[in-house]
Amino acid sequence: MVRTFGAALAAALALTGLAAPAGTLRSPAPTAATPTPAPTLTCPPALPVSGQVTGATTSSLTITYWMVLSPPCGYDPPLLVSLFASREDATQWRDPVAEAVTGLDRSGSVTVGGLTPGTAYWFRFGDTKGVRDPYVIGGPARTLSFCAATATVDSSWGGGFVATVTVRNNGTAPMSGWLTSWRWSGDERVQSVWGGVAEGVGPDVTVRNASWNGTLPPGGSTTFGLLVATSAAPGAITPDCRG
Repeated sequence: MVRTFGAALAAALALTGLAAPAGTLRSPAPTAATPTPAPTLTCPPALPVSGQVTGATTSSLTITYWMVLSPPCGYDPPLLVSLFASREDATQWRDPVAEAVTGLDRSGSVTVGGLTPGTAYWFRFGDTKGVRDPYVIGGPARTLSFCAATATVDSSWGGGFVATVTVRNNGTAPMSGWLTSWRWSGDERVQSVWGGVAEGVGPDVTVRNASWNGTLPPGGSTTFGLLVATSAAPGAITPDCRG
């Protein structure tokens, strides 16, 4: 009876596949290999490209750039430099007013021309394949006006000061007359002017050329002086100029 039960058990095992032929070993079922995850790229905490304005004329800006990182964390030259009329336009990459392509050096300068005199611009970088740098928004950088004026306080005392204003022709043609203007921030009042003609009194100051110094050649300059009464000399005078 035991022999009969053993034969029946062997037959049942054979039907379920759990029994192996005599003299053979069963191998374990193969296990699928676990894929190795690809390493995660970590870029260093550095701007991939940076730059600043290093030159200006009445119709151009020169931008010096440095490409700090290479792909995939940075860029390969050449770069595309785009200029915008406002910071808002630059932030949104909207309506660039002028563009220029750099050379093949990883650091250098590029001049963007065709600009308007006396106008502020903001710049951004990208590459020539359409990849835009998300970090740097440079500016405002201003082109030179045909007529430019700068002022310095030569001496001051408790009740006033003396200042000199320099007027320069940055254009390429002679300037036949000029006019400067600014607004005082305190109680300043012009007492006298030499080398120019003051027009009006009060916080808004306008000084035009004298009869003998109105014509300025390209790159030429002239000066006029001011005696001003005030309780405190200003830290700076920033005149506008029209020629």
